[in-house]
Amino acid sequence: MSARRKVAAIAAVGVAPLALTALSVSPAAAHGSMTDPVSRVSACFQEGPESPKSAACKAAVQASGVQAFYDWNAVNIANAAGKSKEIIPDGKLCSAGNDKYKGLDLPRADWPSSKLSAGNHTFRYKGTAPHKGSFELYITKESYDPSKPLKWSDLEEKPFVDVADPKMENGDYVFDGKIPARQGRHLIYSVWQRSDSPEAFYTCSDVVFGKDTGGTGSAPAPAPAASAPSEQEIAAGADKSTVEHHGHGDANAHTGAEATAAAPAADAADEPAGGDNRPEVNGGAEKPVTTADDNLAETGGDSTTPYIAVGGAAILAVGAAAMFATTRRRAASGRHGR
Repeated sequence: MSARRKVAAIAAVGVAPLALTALSVSPAAAHGSMTDPVSRVSACFQEGPESPKSAACKAAVQASGVQAFYDWNAVNIANAAGKSKEIIPDGKLCSAGNDKYKGLDLPRADWPSSKLSAGNHTFRYKGTAPHKGSFELYITKESYDPSKPLKWSDLEEKPFVDVADPKMENGDYVFDGKIPARQGRHLIYSVWQRSDSPEAFYTCSDVVFGKDTGGTGSAPAPAPAASAPSEQEIAAGADKSTVEHHGHGDANAHTGAEATAAAPAADAADEPAGGDNRPEVNGGAEKPVTTADDNLAETGGDSTTPYIAVGGAAILAVGAAAMFATTRRRAASGRHGR
């Protein structure tokens, strides 16, 4: 093989992996959870994963471990793609079939709950990594028994709220809905299905209409009122979270505005050194896969990240070309000198 062909082969082999590495983009990931009415995972995070106060949260932490509740905003399925009912098994709706959050599926009548009444209500969903998508809210049927595992058949077939791309206020998605009439303890189940990715997020919110009978029609259940985590509690818990973004998203979580060019550097500075901080999906069995064309929610970056990566690959290619040209000139000079 001639010197020129050898150099060309070396350049191609050397640049290709580097270029592919630069072009590969970390998986997209949004995050969030219902805060009005408060979701189970949010309520237990607010109580404190290290020392929860309620009996239900103590049991949930014992079942799932502390880390699941520091990662309160990542109950997700990366490739749901609108097929939540097909892929989440009965009895595992609150964890979305993710073993990491199995404590949320415990059938109990004493989960911290929110007082509700039938009629118009303004819902709030904390979006720590905002993205476009739709929210569907389902309520349990009048026959619901909270002491039994939650099944899809326990929910009304159609959502009573179905809204796309709701407004964001102070870090919360805010939207209105009309709650059906109920009595006693029930549950509101939310599905946040992104429209810019197959990823979806899930919450279970325990609610009480009138007197809390624990769903049995007998004595009231000794259940505390649920409280949503404050901004200060969220910020304090972020240091112990293993969730990607650590509260950052492609848009400003407080205004919903698109991220600025300076945002990627700020996000990168917040990421712990080393390691893959993507949330586990279905017990870690799956990781969302993203290609160079997936320009959605790069880790610590915004929509400019792929172009930066392409630019890096281009620089590598230019460097290889320069090396090729230099070696070619040296080879030619050697031939003339003989």
